[in-house]
Amino acid sequence: MALPRARVRSWVAVTKTAHRRCSTEGTRRPRSLASGNLSAALYVHWPYCEKRCSYCNFNKYIPRSVDEAAMERCLVTETRTLLQLSRVQRVESVFFGGGTPSLASPHTVAAVLEAVAQETHLPADSEVTLEVNPTSAPGSRLVAFGAAGVNRLSIGLQSLNDTELQLLGRTHSASDALRTLAEARHLFPGRVSVDLMLGLPAQQVGPWLRQLQELLLHCDDHVSLYQLSLERGTALFTQVQQGTLPAPDPDLAAEMYLEGRIVLRESGFRQYEVSNFARNGALSTHNWTYWQCGQYLGVGPGAHGRFIPQGAGVHTREARIQTLEPDNWMKETGGSFGHGATHRHGDHSPGVFGVPGKVWLCWIPCC
Repeated sequence: MALPRARVRSWVAVTKTAHRRCSTEGTRRPRSLASGNLSAALYVHWPYCEKRCSYCNFNKYIPRSVDEAAMERCLVTETRTLLQLSRVQRVESVFFGGGTPSLASPHTVAAVLEAVAQETHLPADSEVTLEVNPTSAPGSRLVAFGAAGVNRLSIGLQSLNDTELQLLGRTHSASDALRTLAEARHLFPGRVSVDLMLGLPAQQVGPWLRQLQELLLHCDDHVSLYQLSLERGTALFTQVQQGTLPAPDPDLAAEMYLEGRIVLRESGFRQYEVSNFARNGALSTHNWTYWQCGQYLGVGPGAHGRFIPQGAGVHTREARIQTLEPDNWMKETGGSFGHGATHRHGDHSPGVFGVPGKVWLCWIPCC
């Protein structure tokens, strides 16, 4: 069933008013998490990409075509099911990741947000982030995503060196990335994050620091630094194993990271977790939920979540992983349970947070 556009417009209108209010109030800080198990963050996974990057082993697919109407229905169904199962009373943030979620239609994003708003309280000033690939997000699409309810962008810039971008298998150039960044900052002032990778094969400290310094001339108030991790099964891993590329030097990567922290600090950025830096109060509410061991629901193929399924009579937190393959996930989501969770276990172990090919380590206390 198509989502009534009037309902979408009404919710988005309220959010835009709240965002304008926040922008005039100056420094933003993450909202304090609601006590106990009343609140959660929501992660939504869009599993499709135009091309597989050479370093990425994430759950992503390059299909000939996508039945987006079916994918939208299933994302909405699983969102409703998990919100009902968790019985959370408030969603603090929504993060559309992937894959390349900027390939999805803005209507799909709007449909998920409306489902959240119908099932629980989605505050008008909730953080709603969309991951963006520069080649899939021209200005007109960014405008449409803003109209759908997105109020924050995370741009996978990764490098400002075209040779490195080709090595990583990225589809954009450095000029594409800077153009998308400028458009994003114009449309979402103060609410744009960029990713920069370090520790690539043959990468040197000085040139990388110059990239970071150039990025600081163009970026907004949030930067993420990710060290490359070689993942078995990726093209980059194979090239290093075969000797066609040199193995990344961990000592050089450590020096890049430490020097990069200094450069960012001198530019007014505060480091609020291992990989993320913000200034002017632009910390990500969604990231902060993870690092505070808050509840988060994972929707979509291969998505991870950690929450208490109170609606099933369970009173301890579970770690859940949704079915990986999109077609199988859609079949399961369309079944009697309304979700595709295939792995469930008690959440009481140390863990590693990471993005495939980009990694940061932490100790997750029992929570």
